[in-house]
Amino acid sequence: MQNSSFYTKGWFIGLCLMALVCLFMPSDLLAAKATTQQAVATAGQVTDAADMAEKSKVQRLWDSTGLKGFFERGEPTLDEDGVEKPGQHGIFKLIMILVGLLLIYLGIAKKFEPLLLLPIGFGGILANIPYAGIAEPGGFLYAFYSMGIGDVPIFPLLIFLGVGAMTDFGPLLANPKTALLGAAAQFGIFTTLIGALWLSSTFGSINFSIQDASAIGIIGGADGPTAIFLAGQLAPDLLGAIAVAAYSYMALVPIIQPPIMRALTSKAEREIEMKQLRPVRQIEKIVFPLAVLVLCALLLPSATPLVGMLMLGNLFKECGVVERLSKTAANELINIVTIMLGLAVGSKLQADKFLSTETLGIIVLGLIAFSIGTASGVIMAKVMNKFAKTDAGKINPLIGSAGVSAVPMAARVSNKVGMDANPQNYLLMHAMGPNVAGVIGSAVAAGVLLALVGGG
Repeated sequence: MQNSSFYTKGWFIGLCLMALVCLFMPSDLLAAKATTQQAVATAGQVTDAADMAEKSKVQRLWDSTGLKGFFERGEPTLDEDGVEKPGQHGIFKLIMILVGLLLIYLGIAKKFEPLLLLPIGFGGILANIPYAGIAEPGGFLYAFYSMGIGDVPIFPLLIFLGVGAMTDFGPLLANPKTALLGAAAQFGIFTTLIGALWLSSTFGSINFSIQDASAIGIIGGADGPTAIFLAGQLAPDLLGAIAVAAYSYMALVPIIQPPIMRALTSKAEREIEMKQLRPVRQIEKIVFPLAVLVLCALLLPSATPLVGMLMLGNLFKECGVVERLSKTAANELINIVTIMLGLAVGSKLQADKFLSTETLGIIVLGLIAFSIGTASGVIMAKVMNKFAKTDAGKINPLIGSAGVSAVPMAARVSNKVGMDANPQNYLLMHAMGPNVAGVIGSAVAAGVLLALVGGG
């Protein structure tokens, strides 16, 4: 009995001691185990979150690389009817970068209009870098285009100022009838306009408006700044293709023109020698730009921006009292503007705008326009010879090809083909007459087109 009572009391005392321990033990010790378990779980979650964050950073880095941009489609776009079209694949941007490199190669290695093709090609590369947004609103190429070509075409006008300061209209003043050759060479502009509209009505994949066709036709004038000026006003989406075509054909004058010139003339016609031009007085050279400006203002105000800047530059050159302005316009100013103009045009070589059937049509039509312009000048010279009263009054039909305004390359080509037929036949100065007349003619043609379809 005593042992049983002892054990009972012992169990009772033990339970009381355990109760006292639990009652007075710090709560931190009770929560320690739970806290440890929670910490372990939280640490696991933090580790998972950190892993996910790292993966997210890597993903964001990959999403921002050009490599990803070249191998995925862009955002869907809406066509003119509001139908959603899938975005263009990024590989086309890579193709346009290769096109830009090709233009740079042609400018450096082949010396095809390097002053323009090099910055145009480089601008085309910059415009097609994925995610850079250089040619988009906020990018510097977009700013160049907006301030120099888009809203107000300052760059082409400043180029014309520099061209005027470098141009001598003396050969034209000495033999004014050669102005008809410069006018005839613009015939290719208007025939190509009709051809562009015909293509648009014949092929469903080509859609040229009257404004587009007018901008394409001006390629036939072989005047890059005029083509850029008109395209910027009438067909900005086609500006890249039009500018590249215009400058490419200007560079290819020595290749394109001679076969046409030989095909349309006989050996006897190519051998015609022209008498030396009379000297032109300075007063004539000063009055000429003012007279042209007045006539343009009275008859065709829409051409005044181009013609006016051309004549201002020429007045700087001929008046003899602003040599600093003349040299600045002909050197530093035109060089700086050429860089910005080339980059601005390159901004329009974006893949979604350039890689299309319309671009192929522009290239073909540009070649046709240039060829027709060359042929028209030669044919006009032959027609004028039919009305010449004496043999001394005849002109060599070869200088008619210089009516396209690729100054002075077209005149040099006329001289070279003439000397091939007759080594004593120096046609360079004679060819400069229609050549500089072609500069005025292309500007006037642009003014006519702008007046007729610019409001459409």
